[in-house]
Amino acid sequence: MSELVTGEAVELDLRPARLPSRALAMLIDLAAQVVLLLLAVWALAAAIPIGDDALAAAVTLLVLVAVVIGWPVAWETAAHGRTPGKMALGLRVVRDDGGPIRFRHALVRAILGFFVDFWTTSGCGAVFSSLASKNGKRLGDMAAGTLVVRERTPASRNLPIPLHPAAAAWATGIELSGLSDGLALAVRQYLGRLDQLDPGIAASLGERLTADTAARIGLAPPPGMHPVVYLSAVLAERQRRDWERQATRRAAAAPRGP
Repeated sequence: MSELVTGEAVELDLRPARLPSRALAMLIDLAAQVVLLLLAVWALAAAIPIGDDALAAAVTLLVLVAVVIGWPVAWETAAHGRTPGKMALGLRVVRDDGGPIRFRHALVRAILGFFVDFWTTSGCGAVFSSLASKNGKRLGDMAAGTLVVRERTPASRNLPIPLHPAAAAWATGIELSGLSDGLALAVRQYLGRLDQLDPGIAASLGERLTADTAARIGLAPPPGMHPVVYLSAVLAERQRRDWERQATRRAAAAPRGP
């Protein structure tokens, strides 16, 4: 279990990913990058005139940078800290405070990951720094202020979230597509630890999470609604919709009688 804390000294219930699972996720991404690079080189070979070595070298370098660095940056930014390899292994990159990463975090991770963790040290930098860090951080994570965590959680953490009666009707109409998994996890952890927090810290953290959530879903809490009620309503409605989708998929996949 991670001992990471937020700026308000609230311990986060994060589970750092282990080195083997991170390595396997990286191999999956690497295989996809190699295929993409080969396709790009094949296309360039057909497009660039024969004998123009300078142009070929310049374009090849640009393609290499785009695939090696642009791939993880694009995926981790668009998919909220996940790449195809991380999705397959149930991993996610988050900030040190447990929040979702942004473009700058992904860019720092990718640049240092390629040039420091792997290229100049032949991968030794990534391995040794991960083994030396209690949270399994490589050098790129240390510089970016990020952490790779296991996002697949035990079933006990998927217990129903109580929905305040005052917010039940309001919650059914909210748009939740902008709410990332990382922010939802942070809200869940906050709500689960309310009784352990100092009232001042709980209020400050609740206001911050409410502001982040409102910005993502484009809907602020109604006048007079407490942040805890707002966050509980958003998370409970998200969970209800997830369960409905799962039930629909199971019903569609169930064998039908003659």
